[in-house]
Amino acid sequence: MLPHRLKAARLKAGLSQERLGILAGVDEATASARMNQYERGIHTPDFELACRLASVMNIPACYFYAVEDDLAEMILDYSKEKKN
Repeated sequence: MLPHRLKAARLKAGLSQERLGILAGVDEATASARMNQYERGIHTPDFELACRLASVMNIPACYFYAVEDDLAEMILDYSKEKKN
């Protein structure tokens, strides 16, 4: 779930893998490669990094961890409503 949702959120935010990684505090030299590995499910970011990634994209971190896709979408919808 996390790889697919991470990529979807990144694309929706209009960020490259490298830019997202750098904004989340990943070393500039490895940001693109690490984000690519996270999105492909080869590696998983630790919870702290997942929270930073979510913060950069202005979404709740729990979006990445919801088991059901419907629930993940409801989390995003709720988050948007709460901000308005």
